[in-house]
Amino acid sequence: MNNSDHKPSPLQDESFRDSISTIDKNGERAWIFPTKPQGKYYDLRTYFTWFYLTIFFSLPFIKYNKEPLFLFNVSEKKFILFGAIFWAQDFFIFGLGMLIFILFIALFTVVFGRLFCGWACPQTIFMEMVFRKIEYWIDGDANYQKTLKKAPWNADKIKKRALKFLAFYSISFIIANTLLSYLISVAQVLSILKDPNGHIGSFVGIFLFTTVFFFIYWWFREQVCLIVCPYGRMQGVLLDKSSVVVAYDYMRGEDRHKFKKNEPRIGGDCIDCNLCIKVCPTGIDIRHGTQLECISCTACIDACDHMMESVGLEKGLIRYDSENGIKNKVKLTFTNRMKAYTTVLLVLISVEVVLLSTRSDYDATVLRAKGMLYQEQPNNQLSNLYTIKLVNKTRKELPVELKIENFKDYKLQIIGKEMIVKKEAITEGEFFVYLNKSDVTEHKLKLTIGIYSNGKRIKTIQTNFLGPIKFTNKH
Repeated sequence: MNNSDHKPSPLQDESFRDSISTIDKNGERAWIFPTKPQGKYYDLRTYFTWFYLTIFFSLPFIKYNKEPLFLFNVSEKKFILFGAIFWAQDFFIFGLGMLIFILFIALFTVVFGRLFCGWACPQTIFMEMVFRKIEYWIDGDANYQKTLKKAPWNADKIKKRALKFLAFYSISFIIANTLLSYLISVAQVLSILKDPNGHIGSFVGIFLFTTVFFFIYWWFREQVCLIVCPYGRMQGVLLDKSSVVVAYDYMRGEDRHKFKKNEPRIGGDCIDCNLCIKVCPTGIDIRHGTQLECISCTACIDACDHMMESVGLEKGLIRYDSENGIKNKVKLTFTNRMKAYTTVLLVLISVEVVLLSTRSDYDATVLRAKGMLYQEQPNNQLSNLYTIKLVNKTRKELPVELKIENFKDYKLQIIGKEMIVKKEAITEGEFFVYLNKSDVTEHKLKLTIGIYSNGKRIKTIQTNFLGPIKFTNKH
């Protein structure tokens, strides 16, 4: 066939962008009943789903030094990442990590479009590769589902709806408990489930979580991607003509003509079978071009390849490609925008690596007691009262000793018992520092306090020692 440059593009008429596929002309919900996809990409996604789910459901059970490998306990401000404990004091590291993640999404989208949405997004994984498969098993394929929806409430419909409700709610319950395990640990979740009466609030919370997940996968479904998730809208500013997306090759496909056996082909290769629409989980026509609703799930690629193979035409009418790749036959290039994103991303990753590698297992804050001036003491000495806050991020108890590093002649007196910080805990205390009057040469004297544990210095803190104001005579 002749792929001349005057081939019409379906993008010339963009009236389809005035509405979304899940709302009908009357403004009511248009339910999507996608045909079960089959093909190379669907099989690959299935294999990836098994890997993904294995990781998701097993990680909360993996422990390191008797602690979860991952924990994001917001209420206790305790986070464990790959066995390393992070506290609120390390939040700036998480903040930078989130910034890096957002930039990574931007860079990834600029190059690969919504590849994440179709292959790794939890919403897509659970909806299309778990709940939808159960639905196919119970209700049948798209045509059976449509018939069942319109059917009266007979014994068969009640049985299927009850079975699907039980299956969906049970899986939602498992997801809710797994997600909660990442927040409060598996041990806590099991404790709640074993003794609901002793944890009424938490037990109710589990069922609220379960009901939310059930609602999403039973009723809300693709609306999460279209209404709630902002990622689809971000495409408008992130994608360019070099971005790789799931695309229809209109240069090869137009003009569309129905396939007639034993008759010569005229026009483009698209035979207007509409299979790409029937398998789409968001109900769009990919031939209109990149759209908000497209999650790059590749179902349309598998359907089109199957049809092309059936009628003896070359596969790849719908494929991963860019607008430049389709229109101008240009291969993917690393644009200046991609280079800029990558440079910024590499700089931020380097900073994050440095922060993580230099992060201390201990934190300390020393402040002079509020509203307290210096105190006159016997033996020609002055004293200041200080408060100290110690954070022990390790899994070992921490005995603490304080020393003044920049004065040899001093006295340091801890109020109360010796300081011992329990593992993964915070301790506060007070202490006096005594200095000779002759050493206090300034109103605010720099004081360096070394914090030691088992004879090893673990932290150095700078603070001020307040003395009398020094007056000088001016002539």
